[in-house]
Amino acid sequence: MTGPRTAGHAPLAAAPTAAGHAPLVAPPTAAPAAAPAAPPTAAPTAAPTDAGHPPPAAAPTAARDRPPEARRSLGAVVKSGATAVFPRDPLLRNGHLLAISSLVSAALGSVFWVLATHWYDDEVVGLSYSALSMTLLLASIGQLNLSDFLVRFVPSAGHHTRRLILLCYGVSAVISALVAMGFLLLVPVVAPGLGFLLTPVTAACFVAATAGYAVFVMQDGALTAVRRPGWVVGENVIFACVKIGLLGVGAALALFSGILLSWVGALAVSLVIANFVLLRRAVPEHVRVSTQAKRPDRALRYAAADYFGSLFRMAAYTVVPLIVLDNLGAEQSAYFSLAWIVGYVLYLVARNVGSSLVVEAVGSPERLVEHAVRMLRHTGLLLGAGIVLVAVLAPQILSFFGPEYAEHGTTLLRLLALSALPNIVVSLAIDVWRARRRLRWAVGVQIVMCVLVLGLTKLLLPTLGITGAGVAWLVTMCLLATPLLIWRSRWLTTGSRRSS
Repeated sequence: MTGPRTAGHAPLAAAPTAAGHAPLVAPPTAAPAAAPAAPPTAAPTAAPTDAGHPPPAAAPTAARDRPPEARRSLGAVVKSGATAVFPRDPLLRNGHLLAISSLVSAALGSVFWVLATHWYDDEVVGLSYSALSMTLLLASIGQLNLSDFLVRFVPSAGHHTRRLILLCYGVSAVISALVAMGFLLLVPVVAPGLGFLLTPVTAACFVAATAGYAVFVMQDGALTAVRRPGWVVGENVIFACVKIGLLGVGAALALFSGILLSWVGALAVSLVIANFVLLRRAVPEHVRVSTQAKRPDRALRYAAADYFGSLFRMAAYTVVPLIVLDNLGAEQSAYFSLAWIVGYVLYLVARNVGSSLVVEAVGSPERLVEHAVRMLRHTGLLLGAGIVLVAVLAPQILSFFGPEYAEHGTTLLRLLALSALPNIVVSLAIDVWRARRRLRWAVGVQIVMCVLVLGLTKLLLPTLGITGAGVAWLVTMCLLATPLLIWRSRWLTTGSRRSS
């Protein structure tokens, strides 16, 4: 296979920074010049001890004379730095951890695909990426957006928590497996290029990966809801590391389905470890400290409306690459897919940080407006720095995978990065409506987002190429965020009315 690799082989990769290559040992610094010697003074004679031994030597004078602030231990320095990154406020601390989870997943995911492109043929990488993309899409459909459902209702579920989580696991796993099997039946018609999935072993792995990934996504929601976002980071690190290890095993054994099998094996390991922590430790602790134990009120209506809205949001994210492929061909689709995967991480950070807002709002609904304003300000500063970094370093980020990606995708990536700034407002508004169960507005905004993005992309691609998709996202986000900011009193208020 020649030319750029098929769409999206290479995942998101953060630009290499100095911090990423910092040595473990700090570089040597020049020693301070010695102070002039003080005139000798008579030291008092220490009294001998009862045993006749000389007294222990006194501590060095320099250490005793140093001011207290200069004698800070390494632990205190580390603690102060950790406090800055992980503040005591659970709203910001959990939001930071969820943002870190997104970045870690993206970074390790880039390592996985870079190694895959070195260890496997281009054709195998392209087919495997297409198959895994379909796995993620089918899992998103099959899990019914129950991850967000758990974030909304587990914080107040009390002793119903375990049953609620297991029920959501079972429903999503079964539906995702059925959706995957239905897709396999349609492969000869809708995706003949994925015919390799129809062998018995590969088909079983595909179905297992789809069902497992649905539970994997909900597992994130459950851990967030019981305020264990640190384990969201941990499970993603476990998943990525095991996946990379199994990828090497598959390459050594020359397995055609080694990439797909590595995902299945890594999902199994991650699910076992994370759910042991969740169900054996986190949930009992959550039940013990809970002050309420409410069954979800009108849960089916909420889940149906939330899922309906999420389908449009997911369509905006997943259909644009197909429009690019259909209108511009596989080569341009490859350039678009890589830039989109990089830019989407900024969207994902805003969405994950919003989950922390929903969790805290359930416990303290009277502080929702206060928390939302703080989260808007904080996320704006946090993501603003990331957006500037991505916009400035866009050529370097894309050239990591080849000069042709930087040549064709730099402008697109910059536009996608800029569109992530107004997306903060849109994402926050949706989370506020979800916390208040005013899902009509949340669904409406997601429908408008989908229609505008897909319509503008289709309109602009023939004249602007893949850059047109970036313009479509930026225009759509600005058109949605502007009225939300102008009429913020309509949604960012202390009202308590509900409508699902």
